[in-house]
Amino acid sequence: MIKHVVAGLALAVAIPSVRAETLYVSNERGNSISVIDAATMQTVATWPVGGRPRGITLTKDGKYILLCASNDHAVQMIDRATGKVVADLPSGQDPEQFFLSRDGRTLFVANEDNAALTAIDLDSRKVAFQVDVGKEPEGVAQSPDGKWVVVTSEDDGVVNWIDLTSKTMVDATETDQRPRHVEFTADGKELWIAAEMGGTVQIADPATRKIVETLHFAIPGVQDYQLLPCGIRFTPDGKTAVVALGRANHVALVDVATRKVRAYVPVGKRVWHVAISPDGARAFAANGLSDNVSVIDLAAGKVVGTVAVGAGPWGIAVAP
Repeated sequence: MIKHVVAGLALAVAIPSVRAETLYVSNERGNSISVIDAATMQTVATWPVGGRPRGITLTKDGKYILLCASNDHAVQMIDRATGKVVADLPSGQDPEQFFLSRDGRTLFVANEDNAALTAIDLDSRKVAFQVDVGKEPEGVAQSPDGKWVVVTSEDDGVVNWIDLTSKTMVDATETDQRPRHVEFTADGKELWIAAEMGGTVQIADPATRKIVETLHFAIPGVQDYQLLPCGIRFTPDGKTAVVALGRANHVALVDVATRKVRAYVPVGKRVWHVAISPDGARAFAANGLSDNVSVIDLAAGKVVGTVAVGAGPWGIAVAP
């Protein structure tokens, strides 16, 4: 009897826990959100939303999805329980990406067509303030200490630094061509910048607002012009950066300490953005031209599943 109990316990330990994450994918050409059960790796629902949905995230309490409906010039608030749009939040022209503030109360939105960053107060659902920035703003991030918001300008080739105390732009850091995404490390000591047309990821020092390092990529059989870095996400332990490489149809797993690529993982066509599971075990890549999401085992450095979604997946968010 004891042997059977021990054997049963050993078996229970050996079986990995079922992951209960839900993924939400914005489908740029399909004007929809695909809902994926990460445990079964199946799309379980498709919700109609506004025109050309791109940036996507969740509110801090997890009740709502926030979505850039670029062609509708609005940020939509969607009830996770019903999949229904409950509010269109005010923004500028052609919102593309945003960043939810560290306290969860303000949404910082990059509006591509009117070259402005709009701050939306989520309690009142009104514009709190707006700051003019460079042409075609896209990537947005707030520093971990809450003092800065940075926003890329694709046309100008800069990262704009906005002081949240004065609510003014105080500096601009020149980058390689077409910066599209920015991500602070958890300690706030580095800002990683994906320069799409430059084919690089650049690292800026927030203390000096200067570029201190440039990372290059090389994949056998892939031409340089196909290496188009876009989305970047860090694993929860801060040790790995997962970088979407666009038309190279790969993501790069970069060791943050050494700056070295430890693996190139082939995924679907035209990978735009990535998300990381809360436990840091898996990454999810939105593949814009193959209409699917790749599920990546980060320890093994390989794709372990592919999930069909709507037309033109662009952004992706994970809810635990």
